[in-house]
Amino acid sequence: MTVGTIRVIEGGLLTTVQDLGRPGYQMLGVSPAGAADEYAFRLANWAVGNPPEAAGLEITLVGPRLLFTSDTLVALTGADLGPVLDGQPLPMWQAVRVRGGSTLAFAGGTRGCRAYLAVAGGIDVPPVLGSRSTDLLGRFGGVDGRALRAGDELPLGQPPPGAPPRPIPPELVPLYPEEVEARVVLGPQEDHFTSEGLRVFLGSPYVVTPQSDRIGLRLEGPAVRHRGRADIISDGMPAGAVQVPQDGRPLVVLANRQTVGGYPKIATVISADLWRLAQLRPGNRVFFRAVTPEEAHRLAIRHWQLWDEDQLAARVRQRTTRWQLTVAGFRYSLSLEESTEE
Repeated sequence: MTVGTIRVIEGGLLTTVQDLGRPGYQMLGVSPAGAADEYAFRLANWAVGNPPEAAGLEITLVGPRLLFTSDTLVALTGADLGPVLDGQPLPMWQAVRVRGGSTLAFAGGTRGCRAYLAVAGGIDVPPVLGSRSTDLLGRFGGVDGRALRAGDELPLGQPPPGAPPRPIPPELVPLYPEEVEARVVLGPQEDHFTSEGLRVFLGSPYVVTPQSDRIGLRLEGPAVRHRGRADIISDGMPAGAVQVPQDGRPLVVLANRQTVGGYPKIATVISADLWRLAQLRPGNRVFFRAVTPEEAHRLAIRHWQLWDEDQLAARVRQRTTRWQLTVAGFRYSLSLEESTEE
């Protein structure tokens, strides 16, 4: 059931409908797509009371201008791209009530690459292969498989019954530095590279180039040398795979990656760090550090616990103090949410 719409006045640089993607179809050549920064995306949905898989907007670098046709509840997470609601700064990382007729625009930002807009009830475009995500390679999903443009009208779904706005614990709000360390598990084809090539890969800074996109990060820096040919028989492409083509410059694949690739993969970025790479903008730097598969598994579990709904609810309960007061025969329930900076 549609309860309102978002009207696109300006599309921005690259604004797409995304959810958690469409896993399970890579064997058929279909990219998973989905939010590049799943961490920020899930927290936006949490704030407005949506299930994690509800569709929202991924906004890249230069934001759109959007008109809400009905009252609703929204949350913006991810990169601070200068959101402005009816001329006033819109707080991020919290649920905000929006009146019908309000306009959301973006003044621009300097840190982080992608912001996420969740709306109570989600964006109710038709699902394709079980997902509403936009696949820019396959040109399907979302709105006709493309980025938003002026004149698009996005239907909104029915909000979950009795779902109030939910706070995001402040300690879960990340910073988006201009330089990050990405932990990797070496392989599966690290034997295709010289020992010097491995040393260079793990010991050098790499700069994100303007050719980067939702498919992957193209990096500039010291060349990683192969032992021989720079190609292999094409095989599967997991999220975070670090390919090294003939020129020796690494390429880290992201959400809208191709399903197979023919360049050797020197390493794979661990799932707990992928969101950090999705927030790098051109000119930012990344270093790689090798960890064991066992450490990668441990870090993945710890990261998953950050966005697990039961864990989030427990954090909120721990930060809230409640009282019951009786005044002139009337009973009042009061709550105070702790607000500490870390």
